[in-house]
Amino acid sequence: MSEEQEKKAIALRRQHYFRLNLFFLLVFALFAILIIRLAILQFVEGPTILQQVKDRLGNTPVRIAPIRGNIYDASGEKLAYSTSVQSLYFSIEPGFKTSEADQFAAKLKDIFDRYGDPSKSLTIEQIKESMDLTFRKNTRSVPRRIKAGLTKKEIAYFSENLDEYDGIDIMEESIRHYDSDTVAVQLVGYLKRFKGSKDLSYYKNLVQDNPLLNYIEEEEVGFDGLEYMFQEQLRGKNGLKMIPIDSMGRVIGEPDVTPPVRGNNLHLSINKQIQMKTEEAIMDQLALLKEGGDPRSKNARTGYAVAMEVKTGRIIAMASMPDYDTNIWEGGSISTKELDEVKFFMVNGTIREVYQPIDDDKERGKHPSSIVPLGSTIKPLTVLVGLNEGLITPNTSYNDTGIFQFGKVGIHRKSIRNAENARYGAMDPARAIEKSSNPFMSEKIGNALNIKYRGSEEGVQKWDEYMKMFGLGISTGSGLNELQGTIEYFNEAKTASTQSALIYASFGQQGRYTTLQLAQYTATLASRGKRMKPLFVTEIKDTDGNVVQKFDPVVLNTIDFPDSYWKEIEDGMRQVRVTGFDDFGHTFLRKTGTSEQSVAGGLVENSVFIASAPAENPVLAVAVVVPEGGFGSRGAAPIARKIFDAYDEVYGLNQQ
Repeated sequence: MSEEQEKKAIALRRQHYFRLNLFFLLVFALFAILIIRLAILQFVEGPTILQQVKDRLGNTPVRIAPIRGNIYDASGEKLAYSTSVQSLYFSIEPGFKTSEADQFAAKLKDIFDRYGDPSKSLTIEQIKESMDLTFRKNTRSVPRRIKAGLTKKEIAYFSENLDEYDGIDIMEESIRHYDSDTVAVQLVGYLKRFKGSKDLSYYKNLVQDNPLLNYIEEEEVGFDGLEYMFQEQLRGKNGLKMIPIDSMGRVIGEPDVTPPVRGNNLHLSINKQIQMKTEEAIMDQLALLKEGGDPRSKNARTGYAVAMEVKTGRIIAMASMPDYDTNIWEGGSISTKELDEVKFFMVNGTIREVYQPIDDDKERGKHPSSIVPLGSTIKPLTVLVGLNEGLITPNTSYNDTGIFQFGKVGIHRKSIRNAENARYGAMDPARAIEKSSNPFMSEKIGNALNIKYRGSEEGVQKWDEYMKMFGLGISTGSGLNELQGTIEYFNEAKTASTQSALIYASFGQQGRYTTLQLAQYTATLASRGKRMKPLFVTEIKDTDGNVVQKFDPVVLNTIDFPDSYWKEIEDGMRQVRVTGFDDFGHTFLRKTGTSEQSVAGGLVENSVFIASAPAENPVLAVAVVVPEGGFGSRGAAPIARKIFDAYDEVYGLNQQ
């Protein structure tokens, strides 16, 4: 090779190396720019771009039900409480084939059968239904609950093997429990699923516009009693899981989770110890009445009692017996068989109409409900009406011959007699209460009131005003879903006469009222005219123990009568003869009632009793009703005695 050719070859090699180096330099520069750009995208612009993608593609909110607050009795014992459980949820992930649903469900069933609670076993069809593959209940991105309350073995297995079960996740939820001693169960209430509770007024009027407050279809909500009355305070707030999805509804990232807020706690005026003694007293008395051989009380099957503090209105005990165990509602629903077993005991008979536990409809119709006439327990109020209307005075003298007659001579002539046709002779208003004189009440007050208002309906209206002053025929103000009783004297005035309406009303046969109304009436008599609002909750506290709301005594209305009027009825109520109080260590005011009631053409006698103690400084008022219990002094009074004793043991009746 010539020198000139060699120089050309060297020049070509140099040019080749220069181009090669230039290429590598350009490639390095491009990679450096790309790396820098990627770093900027990831660390500087990344969050903004990711949020833009999320906003463009969308987020699916999944609400997490809150943990419900607890309900405590007056001494701090839990009557209702929620515990956390682990539940298995299923999400339909991309690529899941519905044709594989049977195999997937069978696989889950095998694990449930091996490690789960046998009493909570599920069939393949039940599992598939919960998976909701046809989107009947939820959209694609919403997780479906397959099983609540997993056992420790189930949790351990699924936690270790989640990668084998596409779409499966374990979530924490709460389950409601109630005191196994069945304490005031109808007052406390129970929970049902929200989807089956929407007909109730509170849920019907809900405005569902806040994802942290919106209700979940499967969520358990208060359905009766205090659980329903204080639903808003007990419930708390939802948690919220925001799941990013694409335009096809597929999950494309990790969810953002806002945890739920636990509900507030209720602290009741109900005292468990007194409540249990009250419930036991009723059941023991029902057994005695059934076995006692008295035909008047052989059909006594139910009993109701309310104990109310005179000065505060606080309800210390409220019993509707027999009762049942509300733990059967765990999970928000029960079977048809379970419902049949408890249907007669679910409703609070102290505030609503409850019929006796008799399966045969025709036979059940022959027996009274929990709402009965007051009978002679109305007589202290009758005397107050007579005194305040000027029909009688504390010194009025009356000769009780055992009978009072009214109406035209002949078939329309009506006779009012004393129990067992007794004749009591000379008496004043106090003795008329003591002896429970029907003729005195009929002639001196009922008939006299009709004459004063010239037989017009104004007399019946006036009577009604007095009844409502003492809480009879109107709401007690409790806030519960209570009946206002059944007023019958207006209908009697229209279909018969104002005279018969007022005469029969004067000794307790023209109105049927609840046991709670009777307790409020008794407390109003004891306080000489202060009608107190019944209080069940003393305060509401948050989870840290801070008081959120306090409930102070509320006077609904006052009745201003002269002291001499109050003294007159108290003198009579002190002397009423009653069973079961022989060794009672306190003075007390009381009135028995044997209310006659026509049911399906037959006449039954209901046992009614009211009392307050001590007489000089009333602390506690008690009302007891035993449908078909016979004489009030025998059928109902012994129950009241045990309630007073229980209160005396816990709080003491000699309070200043």
